[in-house]
Amino acid sequence: MAKTVVMPKLGLTMKEGKLVKWYKQEGDKIKLGDKLFSIETDKITNDAEATTDGILRKIIITAGKKVPIMEPVGIIADKDENIDSLLSELTLGKDLSEESTKKVEQKAETKEIYKEKVPGEKVRISPVARKLAEKENIDYENIEGTGPKGRIVLEDVERAIEDKKKVLTTPTATAFAQQMGIDIGSISKDGRISKDDIIREDKQAWYNLIANPTDTREEMSTMRKLIGERMSESAQTAPAVNFTISVDTHKLKEIRVDLNVDANITYTDLIVKITSKLLLEHPMLNSSIDGEEIITRNYVNMGVAVALPEGLLVPVIRNAHVKEIREISEEIKDLSYRAKTNQLLTDEIEGGTFTITNIGMFGIESFTPIINQPESAILGINAIIDEPKVVDGCICIRPIMKLSLTADHRTVDGAVAAAFLSKLKEALENPIGTLL
Repeated sequence: MAKTVVMPKLGLTMKEGKLVKWYKQEGDKIKLGDKLFSIETDKITNDAEATTDGILRKIIITAGKKVPIMEPVGIIADKDENIDSLLSELTLGKDLSEESTKKVEQKAETKEIYKEKVPGEKVRISPVARKLAEKENIDYENIEGTGPKGRIVLEDVERAIEDKKKVLTTPTATAFAQQMGIDIGSISKDGRISKDDIIREDKQAWYNLIANPTDTREEMSTMRKLIGERMSESAQTAPAVNFTISVDTHKLKEIRVDLNVDANITYTDLIVKITSKLLLEHPMLNSSIDGEEIITRNYVNMGVAVALPEGLLVPVIRNAHVKEIREISEEIKDLSYRAKTNQLLTDEIEGGTFTITNIGMFGIESFTPIINQPESAILGINAIIDEPKVVDGCICIRPIMKLSLTADHRTVDGAVAAAFLSKLKEALENPIGTLL
C-alpha cells in the first residue's frame, strides 16, 4: 500500500524543517529504517528514516527547500502500484504529469546511447551501479550511460572496471600510485606507465593548483547561521566577566581509575556531577534573565557541548544534580552519539540552565567560552598538564587543569563567581565527599 513520506516533527517547538538532501533517488528500493533524507532546523540536524518497505516512487519536495511539519515530501509504494490517486489527493497539480510518474517505473535497460552529459548536470546512475563504482574507486561521472535517458547502469560500471584493468603499468608504478593516492587510470600515455610518469602527473597536479588559485563560496548552513546569531547576541547582550583557576587533579585521577574498574567514566562526567551539586549552593550561576526578572532554580539542567563538523550542539542532561555518576556518564555518551549521528530531538537541546564545554583533548590550556544565552554562566574545561607544584614545602609534579568560567555580570557579581570557582576547585581536589 502506498505511503506518504512527510516532514517529521522533531520537537514540540518545531514548525518547519529544511530538506537538505535526499539519501535515496526515485526508483530506489527502500527498507524499514533506511535513511531517506537529511533535515535541518534552526537548532539541529537530523535524518528521517523510512517507516515502511517499498520503492521510492516519487520525490515531491527537492533538496534545499523548507517544508512545514507533516507536509508530504515523497511517496513510497510497491513497484507496480498505481499512485495516481494519491498524487491527486496531495494536490500536486499538473506539474506531475503522467510522463514524470512513469519514469521511475522504467527498469528495462536498453543499449541505446544518449547525448553527452552537460557539465554540471546531475549524474543519473542506478543504486547498484553507484555502489560498485564507489567500491572499485571508479569516477562514474565520466562514464557514458546506456540505460534509459542516459542513466548509468551496472554493465556500464563493469565495462569501466575492465577498461581500467587494461592500463599497463610496472609493479613499481602501481605501488607508488597507491602510496601517493593517484588514480593510475587517469594518466594518459601510450605504452606501459612507469613510476616517472606518475611523478610527472603528481607534479602537474600541483602546478595546476598553484597556477589556478580558487576561492569557493557556499551558503552558510542553518546551524552555522544560528550559531553566529546566538554568539553575537550573547556578546552584545551580556557584559561577560571571565575567571580562571588551576586545579590539582591527582585525586580526581585516582577516583576515576577506581570508578573505571567496571565503567568508562570521563573527566567530563566527573566535573558535570560535581558542578551540578555545587550550583544548587550558588543559584545565581544557575539563573537567567527574563525581561526585568531574574529566574533562579532549585534544579540543574546541565548542557554539555558536543562539537560536530558543521557546528556545535549542546544536549541537556535534565536534573543532573540528583543523578548518579554512572547515569550521567551513560547519558552523556548517548546524547553525544546521537548528536553526531543526527538523531537528537529538538527537546533534548532545550531547557539548559548551565553549560560545560571541554576542549582539553586538544591541549588547550585556557580559553574564554561564550555564554549560552539565556543562561548566566558557562564553564570551560582545559587540558590536564603535568606541572611543578609546591606541596608541604617540597616541589613535586602534579596534573594541573585550568577551569575557565565566563559569567553574565548582570546576574553574577565578581565575588559570587569567584566564590563558586573556589568551591569547585576545592571539590575537584577532594572529590570523594562530593561524589558520594
